[in-house]
Amino acid sequence: MKILGSYPSVRLRRNRKYNWSRRLVSENNLSVSDLILPIFVTEGKKKIEAIKTMPGVFRYSIDRLSGILNQASKLKIPLVAIFPHTPNSKKDSSGNEALNENNLVCKAIKKIKNNFKDIGVMADVALDPYTDHGHDGILKNKEILNDETIEILTKQALLQARMGCDVIAPSDMMDGRVGVIRKSLDKNNFKNVQILSYAAKYSSNFYGPFRDAIGSKKKLRGNKKSYQMDYKNSNEALREIGLDIKEGADFVMVKPGLPYLDIIKSVKENFKIPVFAYQVSGEYSMIINSIKKGIIHQDSVFESLMCLKRAGASAIVTYFALSIAQKLKN
Repeated sequence: MKILGSYPSVRLRRNRKYNWSRRLVSENNLSVSDLILPIFVTEGKKKIEAIKTMPGVFRYSIDRLSGILNQASKLKIPLVAIFPHTPNSKKDSSGNEALNENNLVCKAIKKIKNNFKDIGVMADVALDPYTDHGHDGILKNKEILNDETIEILTKQALLQARMGCDVIAPSDMMDGRVGVIRKSLDKNNFKNVQILSYAAKYSSNFYGPFRDAIGSKKKLRGNKKSYQMDYKNSNEALREIGLDIKEGADFVMVKPGLPYLDIIKSVKENFKIPVFAYQVSGEYSMIINSIKKGIIHQDSVFESLMCLKRAGASAIVTYFALSIAQKLKN
């Protein structure tokens, strides 16, 4: 069929015709330097345990960490995040195991810093892996106590810094905790220890597999809606971010990732600060299971991470970190 009239003088498809031209005009790119690898640690020896709800993700005993850390080092992944699977026998109402210098996180930090000088270590500051009720803070009469929780979190942060942790990551969503932790770190000569605040952490339905991985899902009483953010809100996230920046956060986290692209973009546009995104366990499990079933192509992993970059994420915590780093290397 002959098209009458003049063709458009501007044809955007010209720049998309070849691979080399698409590469030249690409607006966003993903590199290994954008990736943060989460690692689950567990008690015992010679253990590498599969996590049923997260295919391809494992829990490692401390003596088995070297394998995955060697992979991360060879692939030049800059930062790992440590999460503990604390035995039920060590959990109590106040999460006192968080202050044990021989707990799983402390032992993992020391092992990494002693053997892998090129990898940064991040550790969460929160009590949910250590409490017998599964909440991030002190529970009293069905209420999470803010100020009392911060007292314990500050001690936990200081302990992690003493073990050699590079990035302290308060994920608890207590009001004012970043400022108190920053002052404590500075007072104790840990001025160069960075704080990644989970500043916009939503009370999301996408956390289930993670709670399985750390053993808190069956422990959780009720929900976390009284302290994690309401997923119906966006302006509130900006208030949270602004407060944490004033209190001394070096970077901020938006969690979850893909369902909250608008929040990432808004934070990036309003605050000139590095914004990290957490592609959480529920996102990971949905993608990996859909790939295994042939519902979606494996390149959807790369696409999902690029969406986070396009929205404004400076770095991404993702369970796909190793596989994507290998793909980028190849």
